[in-house]
Amino acid sequence: MSDLPPLAEKDTYKVGFAQVEANNPWRIAQTESMRAEAAKLGYQLVYTDAQSSAAKQVSDMNSLIAQGVDLIFLSPREEKPLIPAVRAAKDAGIPVVLLDRSVDSALAKPGVDYVTFIGSDFVMQGRRVGEWLAKNAKDKKKIIQIEGTTGSSPAADRKKGFDDAVKAAGGFEIVASQSGDFSRDKGCQVAEALLKAHPGAQLIYAHNDEMAFGAIAALESVGKIPGRDVLVLSVDGGKEAVDAISKGKLAAAVECNPRFGPIAFETLKRYAAGDRVASWVKVTDKFFDAGNAAAEVAGAY
Repeated sequence: MSDLPPLAEKDTYKVGFAQVEANNPWRIAQTESMRAEAAKLGYQLVYTDAQSSAAKQVSDMNSLIAQGVDLIFLSPREEKPLIPAVRAAKDAGIPVVLLDRSVDSALAKPGVDYVTFIGSDFVMQGRRVGEWLAKNAKDKKKIIQIEGTTGSSPAADRKKGFDDAVKAAGGFEIVASQSGDFSRDKGCQVAEALLKAHPGAQLIYAHNDEMAFGAIAALESVGKIPGRDVLVLSVDGGKEAVDAISKGKLAAAVECNPRFGPIAFETLKRYAAGDRVASWVKVTDKFFDAGNAAAEVAGAY
């Protein structure tokens, strides 16, 4: 960590949080967790919303640097465009902690350019969906995959984990794979087009809940019954998704835990104290299917 800017131990901090967007339940839950923990600690949290734009997020980072925050928590929209902003913060003497999405490891490294990445194992998330299919899909074999934002780490990793798992299982065919940009509306549009092109598809794997619900709407619009005619699987595991699993409309979902506040600010304090911070601080995620969804709805975000 010797290459990184130091962070003095203080009673209170002015902390930046460069968020990707605020247009879906996962992001809202993450932001609420960060705000709640900052308030609990008596820290000032300077929040920015990139509104789903990498260019705006770079501008947001520059604004946080200009405001002289003590540390920046960054959820990078994409892996490459935010690297200059990460380096600019370092050059300004401001340490950066990446939350929930990482940057291209060939261009920026933890312990050198930023402190650490705090987040889930996205490859494992995709793998867990594929492994569930291998055990539960029965005669359903033709898959449509609706990917997240092109160039983002969760989209790339959730695809890799899933593709590897279904390949290892054998017998499955991914008939189409296209980005829905983590959006419900875009997910619906993509699902409609892919279902028209591949009417025999029996499985849909969406990289987040929003796109999964878009796919469910697309299925219903053509008279197909989600959970019977086509199984839909997701990553995120928000309350709406867990409830849909309990009712049989969604088959299964891997949780992507959005409650970053406690672990994020604990990492800040450890870094300020001079403790060694691992290059990847992993977040623990649950898995929901018909076997546990009803019992888990109340505790989902």
